Amino acid sequence: MLIGQFDSKVSVKHQVAFPKKFREVLGDKLIITKGFETSLLVIAESQWATVLEDIEKSSVTRASARETKRFLLGGAAFVDLDDKGRFIVPDYLREFASLEEEIVFIGQDTYAEIWDKKHWNDYNQELAKNISEIAEKVTVRKEVIGNE
Repeated sequence: MLIGQFDSKVSVKHQVAFPKKFREVLGDKLIITKGFETSLLVIAESQWATVLEDIEKSSVTRASARETKRFLLGGAAFVDLDDKGRFIVPDYLREFASLEEEIVFIGQDTYAEIWDKKHWNDYNQELAKNISEIAEKVTVRKEVIGNE
């Protein structure tokens, strides 16, 4: 399980060091793709099939399913970690997430997110202000689904 937050830096050559605790769970063969709220998603190559299965369950006739597939698959890249756990973030993904020098890795159970540190701090402050309201919506949604 991936949990926690790890600060890192993007080198001049656009390399980042993947946190050791995350490497122990995800391994050395990863897929990085566009994420939500201007983050990047990092998923073990071995888990990518699960992501694809979830997307494939959505009907191709639904525009939202097609758009999600384009977003996640069209933005994906295979990355192999070197012996020090580093990889190069492709230019288009660095630009998408507005990654500058300081970044943050966020554990999300089965995958990790990469955020520009300033964007993460701003987002996290807003999240902290609204978490009670957000949590209540999740709880209400769960109760509605459970009663169906």
